[in-house]
Amino acid sequence: MGIWEQMSPEYLKALGDEFRFRPPLKHGFDTVCTIEAMHKGGIKVFIGLGGNFLAATPDTNYTSEALQRCRLTVHISTKLNRAHLVTGEQALILPCLGRTERDQQASGEQFVSVEDTMGVVHSSRGVNPPVSPHLKSEPAIIAGIARATLGDKTTVDWEALIADYDRIRQHIEHVVPGFTQYNVRVRQPGGFYLPNDPYQGKFRTASRRAKFSVHPRPLNAVGDGRLLLTTIRSHDQFNTTIYSENDRYRGIAHGRRVVFLNPSDIERLGLHRDEWVDLVGHFESETRRAERFKVVPYNIPAGCAATYYPESNVLVPIRSVADKSNQPTSKSIVVSIEPATASATAS
Repeated sequence: MGIWEQMSPEYLKALGDEFRFRPPLKHGFDTVCTIEAMHKGGIKVFIGLGGNFLAATPDTNYTSEALQRCRLTVHISTKLNRAHLVTGEQALILPCLGRTERDQQASGEQFVSVEDTMGVVHSSRGVNPPVSPHLKSEPAIIAGIARATLGDKTTVDWEALIADYDRIRQHIEHVVPGFTQYNVRVRQPGGFYLPNDPYQGKFRTASRRAKFSVHPRPLNAVGDGRLLLTTIRSHDQFNTTIYSENDRYRGIAHGRRVVFLNPSDIERLGLHRDEWVDLVGHFESETRRAERFKVVPYNIPAGCAATYYPESNVLVPIRSVADKSNQPTSKSIVVSIEPATASATAS
């Protein structure tokens, strides 16, 4: 759908042709660069559409400071979350319809389309009555912002798009490859698969064949008394949405502030099962602390540890990123373990 800060010239041309405007060709910011720019004062307005930006991003304290340096922060949300309490100089919360609620517009009841983890696009129609008659849908809010901002400078009939979401899908069909006859196929039971070149035996290489690379396994020397920590999700969790504090994958119940350790590491570090500890992250000359995690013996490789996300995001440095993708190193955090602080133990 073009939700990327580095869209190709071909996509931008198709978008510009469809809506008769000239899209900016300069690439934007990814998540890490956005946080850094806000922290430096280079971004004045933050608008979050869905999700929980503060919980999903690295270096929680740094990200909090970045959001508070904005002149305006806006959250378009289905429900309240902690990020709404960390604001810029001014802040707005724009409540919107959830995907389980009926979306009634001028032409009748609407549905949206979603893509699952298998690359299948299908329709999603709410069945519950909205919790308030005043709620607007996400598309309606975005279109309203566009109309108020652009005024008579726009070529888009924003009201018509919201009156009938089929018109939005018609535009997508014209711009995004793989969406031919979008409105017909999305109504088919089970939806439709997006194009997948490797699945179809197609490779966009000079030889038209797949290219394999062999890389030596990196040696992670973290130092004596330290571990390599990875963040994980529980069974009852979708992204930053936590449905319960149970994890039947790993036999955890009634709590998420746990650190999984190999039994040999528990013995080597002088720890005990169910002991409360603090996790101290180490990056360059800096340290970060995540308080009050319970030690849980687990079948994890010696020298490694695991905790749930987003509770341990505070340990992920904003400057520690993957070389090519610029993704935060949430799967590779150097930590040491210390007894829980007095304040954490008391709580």
